[in-house]
Amino acid sequence: MKKNIAILGSTGSIGSQTLDVVRQHPDRFGVALLTANNNADLLVAQALEFHPADVVICNEGKYNAVRYALEHTATRVHAGMSAVCDLVTGEGVDIVVAAMVGFSGLRPTLAAIGAGKPIALANKETLVAAGSVVMGLAKARGVDILPVDSEHSAIFQCLLGAGENRPAKIHLTASGGPFRTWDRDRIAGATREAALRHPNWNMGAKITIDSATMMNKGFEVIEARWLFDLGAEQIHVVVHPESVIHSMVEFADGAVIAQLGCPDMRQPIQLALSYPERLPLSNRKLDFASIGALSFEEPDGEKFPCLPLAFEALRRGGNVPAALNAANEAAVAAFLAGRIGFYDISDLVAECIRDVEFMAEPDLDGIFATHEAVFARAQERIRRW
Repeated sequence: MKKNIAILGSTGSIGSQTLDVVRQHPDRFGVALLTANNNADLLVAQALEFHPADVVICNEGKYNAVRYALEHTATRVHAGMSAVCDLVTGEGVDIVVAAMVGFSGLRPTLAAIGAGKPIALANKETLVAAGSVVMGLAKARGVDILPVDSEHSAIFQCLLGAGENRPAKIHLTASGGPFRTWDRDRIAGATREAALRHPNWNMGAKITIDSATMMNKGFEVIEARWLFDLGAEQIHVVVHPESVIHSMVEFADGAVIAQLGCPDMRQPIQLALSYPERLPLSNRKLDFASIGALSFEEPDGEKFPCLPLAFEALRRGGNVPAALNAANEAAVAAFLAGRIGFYDISDLVAECIRDVEFMAEPDLDGIFATHEAVFARAQERIRRW
């Protein structure tokens, strides 16, 4: 049967690649809903190509421009986050690709889960900030959450062949980002432009900076805890610069199963959409003879302190991961704006998670209150930097 997809964040990297998957399989996938934050021009172009029933531009100041551009079509135009939350629950939506950037993706993802919609999850912050709430609601509603991150998709794929055998440990691979070979003093002076030059992956600015600090990998550690019901001690990060092995699962007998592929996000996106079926994909395939050596190394927590901060937040639990995410969002935005330096990001995050008012078992209101309070506190500290 043809699946109609709601793509939350259709103009970003994951959203655009999701639409490329749709292009390759128009008989299997249709587009029910597209949403964007600010990129009105690309949203209009996508709507003209894919003819969704509805589009939402979250920046209400751009509503008229989108409405006028699509007034000759059957596509309905809406504005604001409340429209996203309402439309994602509609009967015409079969699966939701949650690809919005940042904490803003939490509320519409929860709305979709509440309506029983399967989730292809690309928004890391949803599980980082509110993993207990999200997974609890998904379990209660019988909703599948299918990972889109290449690392979590790899773990998911490795576990498919494991039957009832539980992993003893998982190994999340990391490219090491653009600063893997730099010393700490050189990293301290890193510019925005240098941090945005990722060696292997083409991603949006926020996630690329998170990759440079290794906070992205820290977020993936917290996500893995919730997706696969693991303890912090069962999650290991290993730097793998070639980005050929996307992650590995280790079992009690020491056997390790790995998932390999070229660095192309369309493969995990397509699998999440077509699961349990695998469809053909026009992408570059691995040529093992040309790969040469595969290398691995331990991450350097001194050069990349955001990774141990994420492990700390996971071990402390409660609302600390929500505080970690909120502080990081504020810090990365400030770094991209040229207001703070590279290591100021981790310094600010460390301060904020140290000072957060701890909640052992936060409900959704507690998660939102933590985010708002920590984000505001981080911004105030940035102003005084």
